[in-house]
Amino acid sequence: MIWPSHGSNPQYLYEAMGLSLPKHYNDFSANINPLGPPPILKEKWMEFYQEIFVYPDPYAIQLKKRIENLEQVPVDSILIGNGGAELITLVARMLAGKRVLLVQPTFSEYEKSCQANKCEVLYHQLCEPHFELNLDELRAKLGHVDAMFLCNPNNPTGIQYPSSTILSLIEECEMHNCLVILDEAFFDFLIEYDSFIPYINKFSNLIIIRSLTKMFAIPGIRLGYLVAQPDTILMLSQLQSHWSINTIALRAGELCLENESFIKGTQEYINNERKRIFDFFKQKEFVVSSSKVNFYLLRDPFLHDQYKLFEFLLHNAIVPRHTFNFPGLEGRWLRFAIKGSEENNHLMEVLAEWRHHH
Repeated sequence: MIWPSHGSNPQYLYEAMGLSLPKHYNDFSANINPLGPPPILKEKWMEFYQEIFVYPDPYAIQLKKRIENLEQVPVDSILIGNGGAELITLVARMLAGKRVLLVQPTFSEYEKSCQANKCEVLYHQLCEPHFELNLDELRAKLGHVDAMFLCNPNNPTGIQYPSSTILSLIEECEMHNCLVILDEAFFDFLIEYDSFIPYINKFSNLIIIRSLTKMFAIPGIRLGYLVAQPDTILMLSQLQSHWSINTIALRAGELCLENESFIKGTQEYINNERKRIFDFFKQKEFVVSSSKVNFYLLRDPFLHDQYKLFEFLLHNAIVPRHTFNFPGLEGRWLRFAIKGSEENNHLMEVLAEWRHHH
């Protein structure tokens, strides 16, 4: 069976399963802020319309200045991208033909982009259910690769790795002349987070990727940014197509990054919902990853392969993210986003029914 490789767009999943898409369903497969976009975007939407007659700023100066003020990083260390996906693609182009290490399980786009650029891809597998990042186990592999991708907090597990471990890893990689691509697409869902951006000046081997589409619920707009030393930014920008960021994305990004109270409100909401549903999972004997963000892995320990549970959920109009194409997970887990309280209640009702019969 050919599994769709992404969350969202559930019509492709139902089609692959030979099922018809229900009229009403709850999509838990895309890790987007359940509170929706900041209200300011709707208020200003007609203003955006006035700007579509003009070419976007190819240097994205206003948005870069906003990031500079927020993150205390110089403008020439910032590259704006058409979502995290474009930035991953640009990094993979820069690494064409090189040896790249992926810490699994992880976001499938790294491997796809690297393979498209004829990289040799190597793996380091973390062990379930705790998925701990152990530097001693990784150390032997770092001398044999040109770059490694690390997603923190991790997608699909939602686990936040210890900052001290990541810092030691960056130092170790620097000794081996190995790039570290740190994907922080979900960092802003963490209430306590030690930013690695201050280390950009110290480490020329560090590249940080951030997404604006997850926290601000704007995946249809596509926006993200990358932080690295200026010569790396220059190299990547030369690989980027002209006009890859549209005017609406730039304006939306500027407004979103002004919205600190929106971020704080989201973090509290997600934390409260996560605690509530995790308590339920424990009571019903489901196993979950120790996620700190807005999604998590779940499995029924009484099943090896979660296919039957997956099918049951789809029949009940709940769409989880399968893990058949995450190396090291191979369908033994399902990934769920934390949604609004009503959708989370629906999920708990359906899982309670499953447990009643299994």
